[in-house]
Amino acid sequence: MNAAKVLAVTLLAGSVSIGLALFGERWLQVGDSSTEPPRRGAQQGTLETLPDFRLPTVNGRELSSNAWAGKVLVLNFWATWCPPCLREMPLLDEWQQTYGNQGLQIVGIAIDRAEEVADFLEDNPVSYPILLGDRDSVELSHKLGNRTSGLPFTVGFDPLGQRIFSHTGEIDADLLETEVKPRLLGVN
Repeated sequence: MNAAKVLAVTLLAGSVSIGLALFGERWLQVGDSSTEPPRRGAQQGTLETLPDFRLPTVNGRELSSNAWAGKVLVLNFWATWCPPCLREMPLLDEWQQTYGNQGLQIVGIAIDRAEEVADFLEDNPVSYPILLGDRDSVELSHKLGNRTSGLPFTVGFDPLGQRIFSHTGEIDADLLETEVKPRLLGVN
């Protein structure tokens, strides 16, 4: 294969990867053409409270959203093929380890195939639960404010289950410091 063909194939593969990362829900063939809501504001039709849902872990154990009642809950929708998702996982893991005993619970919802998630977690374990999402989980992310179908998508809830923020794209420590930390027990 000559250099021009190699370059063309590489560009095509890169474009497909970026498209999948930005529009992860399209991978599951579920569509929504609306626009992203403001980072912290409510948008009409957006759920403002934590809904009841049940999803399996990689090991097949089913967990319910009410398992984390009374905690500051951060739901992170992600996929193994999403580079920004993978970049933010160490930060989420660090926060779970640091603030888990002060009322924080991070929960990952993988919008991916079970085998891919299991293989990824074998090499990259995290200290927070990872649930296996499905088409209903993609719809849940929409109801929680993910209007662009993008991954990663992160949404936080206070201990009473009220939505405190939602964010499409890679999160950073500043967002967690501003939106999550003030709501934790014993943290000023």
